[in-house]
Amino acid sequence: MLGGALGSGARYLAVSRFTAPWGTLAVNLLGGLLMGALVGGLMRTAAGNEQARLLLGVGVLGGFTTFSAFSLDSWFLIERGQVPLALTYIGLSVAGSIVALGAGLMLVRAA
Repeated sequence: MLGGALGSGARYLAVSRFTAPWGTLAVNLLGGLLMGALVGGLMRTAAGNEQARLLLGVGVLGGFTTFSAFSLDSWFLIERGQVPLALTYIGLSVAGSIVALGAGLMLVRAA
């Protein structure tokens, strides 16, 4: 629960710096990068990191990333008739998060 509270607080601070939907996009991309780095780091260490995975991955990053907010932002763009912008936002969020996660893994693996 503490990890989720920390992640949610960090999300609020990050999203409040941007106008919708770009704050959510930034958080999702950063969350993907951080999840990749976390998983890569945990894979490099000895077994027994379940507590770290739960606290940081499930708690902090689960509270930080905002897929439900992403879905809401996407829906509102579509509802307002901004379909091309919605599709751009959806594509950047999904593909960008996957690429960012891979970049995080590669950064940690290269170290």
